[in-house]
Amino acid sequence: MRIRTEMIGRLKCRIVEAPTLATPQIVVVLCHGFGASGGDLVPIGEELLDQFPELQTRVQFIFPEAPLSLDESGVPGGRAWWHIDMVKLQLAAATGRFRDLRQDRPNGLVESRELLLETVGLIRDTTSLPISSFVLGGFSQGAMLATDTVLQLDQNVAALVAMSGTLLNEQEWLERAPRHSGLNVLLSHGTADPLLPFSAAEWLRDLLVGGGAKVEFVPFSGGHQIPLEVFERLADRLLKLSGPNP
Repeated sequence: MRIRTEMIGRLKCRIVEAPTLATPQIVVVLCHGFGASGGDLVPIGEELLDQFPELQTRVQFIFPEAPLSLDESGVPGGRAWWHIDMVKLQLAAATGRFRDLRQDRPNGLVESRELLLETVGLIRDTTSLPISSFVLGGFSQGAMLATDTVLQLDQNVAALVAMSGTLLNEQEWLERAPRHSGLNVLLSHGTADPLLPFSAAEWLRDLLVGGGAKVEFVPFSGGHQIPLEVFERLADRLLKLSGPNP
């Protein structure tokens, strides 16, 4: 596979595609989690293209790097979409007070959303693809950002892929979800996730379903991770979206 790095707008992006790709039918934009490097999710794109050759002439993967460096916070090479008080997060999860965090609108969420929207807009200009040909998603904090960004759009993307995310900014998401009736969603979460409780993923599922989204909810036995089952569900989703009759 071919991997190249370039600035798209104000975000550094890794682009993964087959050397034979001419014009993609689907562009997949996946955002990494808090503390990960900008290349953390790149192997997902590589593996999907290697294992499913039919995607090679149809799909391009783009992995934006979060704007904030965590070097000075003791995480060399780590990046963040916004800063997280990990002590507060772990305490809330441990004491059952995580529900209180649903009202959080983290400082930096709006700024990162605007950066991601700018990047997606420039990709659209380059590819001439409509927003309905984009899959937006991510893992953990990246899933939160992707969810927020998708709900801010005027039209539905091809799919939202939220892996081990959570419910934030609840009031605004409740207001915007009905504007995205029919939204195609792949939502996954570990039942033993120690960072973002499984119950919060159920809240997010219920909010999206209540707004009319078509949600495939994939609970799995495990923690804060992307298991093989979720990888396979994502592959199946992309094969259907990029096929002759998506």
